[in-house]
Amino acid sequence: MIPKIAITALSSLSPLGDHPEKIWNEYLQGTSLIAQKEIGGQAIPVAAIPAGLQESVAALKASDTKYKALDNSVLYGILTARQAIKNAGWASNDIFGINIGSSRGATELFEKHHQEFIETGKTATLASPTTTLGNISSWIAHDLKASGPEVSHSITCSTALHAVLNGIAWLRAGMVDKFLVGGSEAPLTSFTIAQMQALKIYSTLDSEYPCQSFALEKTRNSMVLGEGAAMACLEIGEKENALAYIDGIGYATDILEHNISISTEADCFQKSMKMALQSTNLSEVDAIVMHAPGTIKGDLSEYKAIQKVFGQDLPMLTTNKWKIGHTFGSSGILSIELAIMMMQRQEFIGVPFAKAQPHRKAIRKVLVNAVGFGGNAVSVLVSKP
Repeated sequence: MIPKIAITALSSLSPLGDHPEKIWNEYLQGTSLIAQKEIGGQAIPVAAIPAGLQESVAALKASDTKYKALDNSVLYGILTARQAIKNAGWASNDIFGINIGSSRGATELFEKHHQEFIETGKTATLASPTTTLGNISSWIAHDLKASGPEVSHSITCSTALHAVLNGIAWLRAGMVDKFLVGGSEAPLTSFTIAQMQALKIYSTLDSEYPCQSFALEKTRNSMVLGEGAAMACLEIGEKENALAYIDGIGYATDILEHNISISTEADCFQKSMKMALQSTNLSEVDAIVMHAPGTIKGDLSEYKAIQKVFGQDLPMLTTNKWKIGHTFGSSGILSIELAIMMMQRQEFIGVPFAKAQPHRKAIRKVLVNAVGFGGNAVSVLVSKP
């Protein structure tokens, strides 16, 4: 029998806030947290960390000289990791693994160092060690004084859910019995925005909902970037303090047809969902938190994949990108947070401008999807304890 995997804590820092009640109350509001911000000399719709939380980030940076040179992607990760292990009741001498990913890593800091190099022909001593993608997990391990395995990776937008897969593999292999997993992203920089605009997927809408995620009849791409981090504590076996259990995991990669797109009916999602659901009756899945990035093809292909897997009796479908934008490598774990909150409170958070859909009487199992550039899909099925 495959042992259960419990999520015993989850902590996040995002445009929604950093406290569960605050986050839930924000979800109950049908308003977007995306707003115009001056970036690189142009007004851009983004979902930024609120000022109050930025003060906490600044305080961490000022608390010790060793944190002064770190990028926000690392600082967001440290703050959420500290809170997650506190919520789980893990002791400082516990042996646990760490796998924190990021799509972009230290974007702002890298751009700063590169600009310095262009202007002076020189770069700072710490430019390299503070901008590697491995920087996030290693700094979190250092901050927590952790003694277990420490892993970093980038699998673009599905990074955080790939961290969940990896953590589960270590747990089921019996190499550790606790694993901290998650993702962190601070991509609100002029160069990153320019890259998304060059792909012609960034939103140009100046409206109440700049990101039209899950609006399946839209005629314009509307992806919007957001920033944030989220961490989950995974433990092997049944736990009294479990927030949720992971009942199934699935993964797949599309055969590459284009550098950024997935197939018309998202073959990768069909495969990842079927793998995650192989021991579950489809009627038991009450909701799906979609990846739905706000692009025409991305949203529609995932929806078609869901139709292929579930047929006519679809679960309730939602996403959070209309509200907090696309947080790249941390988006999947923020979607798991939404899934857990809906199960805890037995209330479905829908997309306010999406077509109405039949509601289920209860929310006991929720499937969470994420996919990265090139079709690296992950599906994770979580259930109520």
